Amino acid sequence: MQARGIRAATLALVFAALGTAGTAAAQERREGKRGDLNVFLRGGVGDYTGDLGDLTSTGPAWGVTLNVQPTTFLGFELGYEGSRNGITDSRLLDTPSLVRQGGSALVKVSPPFLTAIRPFVGAGLGVTYVDVRGGVLDDLYQSDTVPEVPLAAGVEFNRGALTAGIRTTYRVLLSEGWADGAVNDADGGLLDASLTLGARF
Repeated sequence: MQARGIRAATLALVFAALGTAGTAAAQERREGKRGDLNVFLRGGVGDYTGDLGDLTSTGPAWGVTLNVQPTTFLGFELGYEGSRNGITDSRLLDTPSLVRQGGSALVKVSPPFLTAIRPFVGAGLGVTYVDVRGGVLDDLYQSDTVPEVPLAAGVEFNRGALTAGIRTTYRVLLSEGWADGAVNDADGGLLDASLTLGARF
């Protein structure tokens, strides 16, 4: 009788645990419906690093991003981004600038089951067009298309239909053709920090 009672109690606990887990999973799915799709704006500042940073000044950075979040720990982003940085080369009499516009795709990973406050890291691929504007010498700087590898880290704050966050992105530049005439074998990337604000659906 005692063994039978223990088995019955064990089975009751198993069914109760399964029921609780099922209820929690269903609740997570219901809550997860809002937030599977995010659209947000980005605004901040950025500058080039390394040899390229010696030739440029810090300037504004901006963008708009579509984020798809199929699970709490995996997300995908597709975005447009731009930036503007001055050229500080002392060989130039004028003050030209670099206006960068392009797009990127990013895969993001977050700790599982965190939705209200979601830290993340991400990596992806992008391509931008760097437009050299102003009075410059063609043999120093030229407009160019630049492939990039964006590496991002940040945290998102989600509540109801709203999302906000802070992030930093370092872009590994696979080409520095726009500065080939200004410095030999230039190295460097593009680093920016931005705030995000948008809506969840």
